[in-house]
Amino acid sequence: MKDDEGPADLRLVPLAAAVWAAAACAVGVTGWWTVAGVTVCLVGAVLLLVWASVRRRRGLDGGSGAAAPGATPGWRLRATAWAGVLLCAAAGAASAGLHAADLRRGPVPELAREYARARLEVAVTSDPRLTRPKVRGNAMAPVSIVLDGEVTRVERSDGSVHRTRTPVLLIVPSGKGREEWLRLLPTTRLQVGARLAPPLRPGEPFAAVAKVDGAGPPRIVGPPSTLQRTAGDLRAGLRRATDKLDPDARALLPGLVVGDTSRVGPELRDAFEATDLTHLLAVSGSNLTLVLLLLIGRPGRAHQVERGGLAPRIGLSLRVTALAGGGLTLAFVIVCRPDPSVLRAAACGLVALLAIGTGRRRSLIPALAAAVLVLVLYDPWLARSYGFLLSVLATGALLTIAPRWSEALRRRRVPGGPAEALGAALAAQAVCAPVVVVFAARVSLVAVPANLFAELAVAPATVCGFATLALAAVWMPAAEGLAWVAGWPAGWLARVARTGAALPGAELTWPGGWWGGLALALLTVLLVLGVRRLPYRGAVGVIVAGVLLLVVVRPAPLARWTTGWPPPGWVFAMCQVGQGDATVLAAGEDSAVVVDAGPDPVPVDRCLRELGVRRVPLLVLTHFHADHVAGLPGVLKGRSVGAIQTTGLEEPPAQAAFVRRTAAAAGVPLVRAGPGERRRIGGLEWRVLWPWAGVGGAAVPEASDGGPNDASVTLLVRTAGGLRLLLLGDLEPPAQRALARLHPGLGPVDVLKVAHHGSAHQDPGLMEAVRPRLALVSAGRDNPYGHPSPRTLEALRAGGARVLRTDQDGAVAVVGAGAGLVAVPGGG
Repeated sequence: MKDDEGPADLRLVPLAAAVWAAAACAVGVTGWWTVAGVTVCLVGAVLLLVWASVRRRRGLDGGSGAAAPGATPGWRLRATAWAGVLLCAAAGAASAGLHAADLRRGPVPELAREYARARLEVAVTSDPRLTRPKVRGNAMAPVSIVLDGEVTRVERSDGSVHRTRTPVLLIVPSGKGREEWLRLLPTTRLQVGARLAPPLRPGEPFAAVAKVDGAGPPRIVGPPSTLQRTAGDLRAGLRRATDKLDPDARALLPGLVVGDTSRVGPELRDAFEATDLTHLLAVSGSNLTLVLLLLIGRPGRAHQVERGGLAPRIGLSLRVTALAGGGLTLAFVIVCRPDPSVLRAAACGLVALLAIGTGRRRSLIPALAAAVLVLVLYDPWLARSYGFLLSVLATGALLTIAPRWSEALRRRRVPGGPAEALGAALAAQAVCAPVVVVFAARVSLVAVPANLFAELAVAPATVCGFATLALAAVWMPAAEGLAWVAGWPAGWLARVARTGAALPGAELTWPGGWWGGLALALLTVLLVLGVRRLPYRGAVGVIVAGVLLLVVVRPAPLARWTTGWPPPGWVFAMCQVGQGDATVLAAGEDSAVVVDAGPDPVPVDRCLRELGVRRVPLLVLTHFHADHVAGLPGVLKGRSVGAIQTTGLEEPPAQAAFVRRTAAAAGVPLVRAGPGERRRIGGLEWRVLWPWAGVGGAAVPEASDGGPNDASVTLLVRTAGGLRLLLLGDLEPPAQRALARLHPGLGPVDVLKVAHHGSAHQDPGLMEAVRPRLALVSAGRDNPYGHPSPRTLEALRAGGARVLRTDQDGAVAVVGAGAGLVAVPGGG
């Protein structure tokens, strides 16, 4: 781009900001507050314009034609500008108020406030999507199908019928008929029975949440429009063309091209989030920009004699080329659906089209501001969208900051291509990281290198993906061949994300919320200003890059030397996995026996990496509650696992099926723990004390009330140094009493893994019999169950035990035995 254009034209920026801020405030307040705000803004604007007009006339009518004091043209321009800001704020608030008023009118909001049931006729307005599986307590929240819709007809329970046009969020339980629900296209009309409820938070873009009755197939009363059927056929063709690719490429390519992320699993999504590459999983303006670059060529060449791109080579004039670019943009919106995110991406792509056509940076900021202004007036809910904010900030940074930083890098002898890519990545990260912190409470330390490596594959994957989309409609074999080519760069993107996320220091925890974002923004500004004033910036930059590399890679010897974790010679560790259990028994070198996997794959994987565990000869899952088994993929990730041992009571059935399915996919055999079973690995030996034969059945009937908890596999472990550990799983008092009666010679132990996260339900007789020296409790911070119970902690301390808990002490490692027994808290 040209550097002699003068300063950027920022006159539209405050107007767009005023519309944005006013809309963000107005969508979350009641109508009268919005009316008051609009009135104040209009009155203020009129007063400013009148005042400026009066002062101008007085200045012109004064003696000798001199302007009166305070009536200079500069003052009048400032008054007019402020009046424009107030008028735009009034427009933004009015648009938001009108949209929000639509959500409070009609029968749907009234029914939602009453949590009533009704029969609804709904027009689908989005693609169906699946919720992410989440652990709630000891259960896994069921996966549901979610889709946006507009209610057009309401039939109350009393038989009365009302016509309306009210947006709602449909939640469908995932069960029989799931595939039919997932194949629904926008504009399809459905008839459903549902219970209505108000939105969880104010400012949501829908009037109610409709929880659909049952789990059968949808009842369709009207087909989708021809346009949506065409777009659906194109998207389905792309999915068919990618069916034979590797799993990662098969998942990523439809998302990269048309925003179809239905195949992207939680693990892959987590990797993209950890590396700040999630913009590649959603529809982005950069996707469209790449296709436009292919058509028109590099920025600034559109008006030159030797134009770039394919357009002049196939004989297209400049005007036809512009029309082709607009046609591509329209096709992009149709195929990807005219959702707010797609419209946002198209607007950013059109700004890029302006850059390609003119090469004038000065005109791009007004174009971006105008796009923001129009989009927010059209859809005020965008004003509260993190995705919209990130898109605008990233685009603005690429247009303003990135060229300057790239030029600075070139002055320091960085080659042109790498300087441009590095400047863009640094600029986008600098302005976007504070916003990511607001909702994610973390900073990615690998975002810049990950984006640089990903950039190598984005263009070929996107261009080949769009070509596959077009070919799939007319010639599927050729589309499959082209999809195979596109699969290589798509697979590269997945490897970049997985590799970056697997680094020990990939993410840094940071305070969340707007105060955390403000703190990071202030720190970023101070760093940028400080770097500009540093002497020997090249040497300092190399040193900083080296330190950052060490922080991210965290070599085990260096991490142990700087943090003391894990302590050398550890024999037992309790990981910090939140409200759940995951413990590790050292079995020599990089080998360990793992007992339970916690509720989330990420923290247990991180804990095992920090402990240096690469081989797991045996993974014991004490019972099938989600807070003990949902993290199973984290244990299996990148490790050799010999077998998975489970209890015999396969309840809850869904979690038991999840364990079987995950183990089968990893090729790991499942074995059942037998009563009295003894095992030995290296210097580590243990005995299965529980469940006994028939639990919870005939042999120990008093232990059956606890269900899956009382079927927990309980181990008595002895290490090579003579350390005795008792791991109780989640046993309840009846099972604890039965355990003590079945094993009267149990005797004192050195370490007790307290049952059921330290709940109040403990058997005093068992605690008195084992008299632990160390009592370790695994519980999540601020958990809603009150774990651990103060009564349980007091009883353990009264018995002479030192108590450590993961919610306060972090991960805990045990070192030594006998008089040298030490517990080291604070890891993880």
